[in-house]
Amino acid sequence: MTTEAGVSLTSEAAILSRLIRPEDENLTADAAESLLRIRFESRDLNRMHELVARNQEDRLTPDERAEMDNYRRVSYLLDLMHSKARQSLKKHQAVR
Repeated sequence: MTTEAGVSLTSEAAILSRLIRPEDENLTADAAESLLRIRFESRDLNRMHELVARNQEDRLTPDERAEMDNYRRVSYLLDLMHSKARQSLKKHQAVR
């Protein structure tokens, strides 16, 4: 089952998007601000950079490829949460 763009409706990304609904503005301002404080630590950012560089050189081991995929999935989840938080904050700022 795919959409016109070829993205599977049953992919992890599609399921997470339906679950989190980043376009909904239903978080309190405090909850939204708390979500926006969730960030990767510098050691994780450095590791992601290292994995991407090794991937571009086609030098990843199978374990490293799995690790990079894990970072990618977690990054997508974090992006969805941040998007929802930003949308909610916009709504709260417009009400003021």
